[in-house]
Amino acid sequence: MSVQAEGTFYVQAIGLRPKVHVSADGSGVVGHAGARLLADLADATGLTAAYSAALRPLRPRGTGHDPGQVATDLAVMLADGGEAIADLAVLRDQGEVFGTVASTPTAWRLLADTDEAALASLRAARATAREVAWMQAAETSEGIPAVRAGGRELPGLVLDLDATLVACHSEKEQAAPTYKGGFGFHPLLCFLANTGEAVSGQLRPGNSGANTAADHIAVLDQALAQIPDAHRHGTDILIRANSAGSAKAFLAHVRNTRKRGVRTFFSVGYAITEPVRRAVRAMPDRLWHPALNQDGTLRDGAEVAELTGMADLSGYPAGTRIIVRRERPHPGAQLSLFDQDEGLRHQVLLTDTPYSSGGSAQFLEVRHRGHATVEDHIRCGKTTGFGRFPSRDFGVNTVWLELSLTAVDLLAWARVLLLDGELAAAEPKKLRYRLLHVAARLTRGGRRLRLRISATWPWRHELTTAFHRLAALPRPAS
Repeated sequence: MSVQAEGTFYVQAIGLRPKVHVSADGSGVVGHAGARLLADLADATGLTAAYSAALRPLRPRGTGHDPGQVATDLAVMLADGGEAIADLAVLRDQGEVFGTVASTPTAWRLLADTDEAALASLRAARATAREVAWMQAAETSEGIPAVRAGGRELPGLVLDLDATLVACHSEKEQAAPTYKGGFGFHPLLCFLANTGEAVSGQLRPGNSGANTAADHIAVLDQALAQIPDAHRHGTDILIRANSAGSAKAFLAHVRNTRKRGVRTFFSVGYAITEPVRRAVRAMPDRLWHPALNQDGTLRDGAEVAELTGMADLSGYPAGTRIIVRRERPHPGAQLSLFDQDEGLRHQVLLTDTPYSSGGSAQFLEVRHRGHATVEDHIRCGKTTGFGRFPSRDFGVNTVWLELSLTAVDLLAWARVLLLDGELAAAEPKKLRYRLLHVAARLTRGGRRLRLRISATWPWRHELTTAFHRLAALPRPAS
């Protein structure tokens, strides 16, 4: 490569590629044009307006940037794959498409000024927007999709709770050593399995306990508050967690929510204690039944049995059942001494789903195994904001987590409301590569600003269809 003129370079042809001239003097061209879809979706669901109302106290004189708009722009930036506040430049420097976007120092001030009261208002605003998005889904499609397990649909909603570790490579407030020998945070998160929405999360120090009942209760209550009233009451809500969610206090809380008219049930992992081991050894072979795959077919080399009545469950809610699966271990599986002795891998769960609700041991076990999808949601969420926290201040990072959850929601709403086929189930990486990061050309004519996607872009029709569907969404009353 050599310089042809000041600021201009040409690249010689390599193989069959033509020679190109490169310069930084283009105009009328925009990158990340598909991210405008998410910005407009935030407006269409009322999220931007709700954020503006929630953060109005941070703008006492009514001057400067609207804090709600700044928060929305940060969420759009995170959904688009941004990793730092400075990445707002992608939106800010393309004002013809994204409008006036705050500077990096202004965004920093917003995060720093958002106290606990403002954070609670942000959460309430997100719940308001979620209600609108769900109503739009009901009017334009089949509504919120059902979760499938064992070849059939699960009634109602499914909430998956799980914690994850986020490494920090510098000193940050409340970052601490983790149980895996690292250093950072240990947030606890809750996702809606039906859509992949990130309904709640709590930022915690790295040394926080995985099975802390108080944290699980707080995150669950925040998640239930995010569910629209029409779905929170009168709809079955299944709460799934790994063995960290098996604390008696947490399960008692899940049961007690029924007193408030919320029909919650639990399905959580359970530690293999000595009484459980004795029960497994005493279980006759004739009482083991073939396990199921998620499509309802038989799972090769796996069996399920119910241990209810054979293990002590005193202190757990009435009607709690205990179920075990044994399976030939796959290569490289980590086995306990009990598993090594038996030659099989064992996993145990607790649930309060009664027999009368079609709760066979086989079905309940495969239903619980679907909890593993939360690991995919967390993995994707770490590329959508909460895999990297920007500040030394714990409060700023807490607000960043909330905006990251909003970013996850925007992507989930886009899949449900605007996309079809493969893209309706796509992870953020695929959506960014195919839709959000597309370049486009801006033209003006007939008093209109046009965003022109390349006629050769492979997913141009999917993107333009999404914009058309967005324009047709029913809008909330102002």
